[in-house]
Amino acid sequence: MPTRLGNWVTTSHSLCDLVLRDRRFGVRPAGAPVGETPTDEVDLSFLDMNPPDHTRLRRLAQPAFSPKQMAGYRPQIEATVNELLDRAVETGGFDLVGALAAPLPIAVITNLLGIPEADAENFARYGTVIGGALDGVQSLSHAARLQKADAELNALFTGLFALRRRDPADDIISRLVAAEGEQIQPAEMLPMCILLLVAGFETTVNLIGNAVNALLDHPDQWEALCADPATMAPKAVEETLRYDPPVQRTGRFALQPLELAGKPVQQGQFVVTLIGAANRDPEAFPDPDRFDIAREHTADHLAFSSGIHYCVGQPLAQLEATVALQTLAERALTLRRAGRTRRRNSNTIRGPIHLPVRITTSVRRASATIR
Repeated sequence: MPTRLGNWVTTSHSLCDLVLRDRRFGVRPAGAPVGETPTDEVDLSFLDMNPPDHTRLRRLAQPAFSPKQMAGYRPQIEATVNELLDRAVETGGFDLVGALAAPLPIAVITNLLGIPEADAENFARYGTVIGGALDGVQSLSHAARLQKADAELNALFTGLFALRRRDPADDIISRLVAAEGEQIQPAEMLPMCILLLVAGFETTVNLIGNAVNALLDHPDQWEALCADPATMAPKAVEETLRYDPPVQRTGRFALQPLELAGKPVQQGQFVVTLIGAANRDPEAFPDPDRFDIAREHTADHLAFSSGIHYCVGQPLAQLEATVALQTLAERALTLRRAGRTRRRNSNTIRGPIHLPVRITTSVRRASATIR
């Protein structure tokens, strides 16, 4: 359907998937450099680039998210989740976002980037401020917070680039420094790090929050998860990504005139793909408004986009969320709300800001951690 600004919007799963995969569309109009389109509020590196620059920079990031790397990350993620829950459950009730969903991805992504002694609270703030700008700057105070976060991250990463030039390590920043001048230009390094920080934080914190929120709304599904955490945790993550994805919408510019579902799309027109709605398209998913972690999926959800811009950090986000849900289910006999859930005010990123919960620790989990 047409928008008031003369563009297009679709909720159809098949059309969203087609637009996201079709090379006749791009993340910016043909020939438009980064920073010169209405969607630019933050420079998010290759996420905002068309090929060939997108291809060149994505290749640098991709190895950090390979299956081999994921297997190596799992022990650290499991240890971090258990440590966070050990602290949280001492009082019985806690904010799931502040105690688990936010510090987990911050601990993981800062370790991957090679940020020493990372301040989780500050990095969560950076991620929230920059992620909030994906909807556009909302006020002067928001602009000031964005400018401050950008300046602080700039100073931090500039110092790390200098450190890794002198003292390389086994981390993403060291690999970027090693590729500087050939595969990546100096001006492209900071946006790449900010993209990995924001993407590594925003997707996972909201995925975990949305999953637990949905499970609290559906006690039978929580019981199914607790009955077999190892088998059902990956399924619960997959169903959450369909039912309540962290990213609700994205879009593409037409790179040439074309026809889409019988409608003419002119070069430069923007097609908004409402992926949150597409994930509940009844033509793709039977009984789409039902949250069912045992669902047999009849189509691929679009929570991580599709095509060449499919989220590079998808394996890590799913692994972190799976370990978090599995561990929570193994350790909790009960899971209850302990206060009002507050959701973030955003059209693009969806997830809770605060999710107070109360759990009862399971004896069987205490023995499981010893082996």
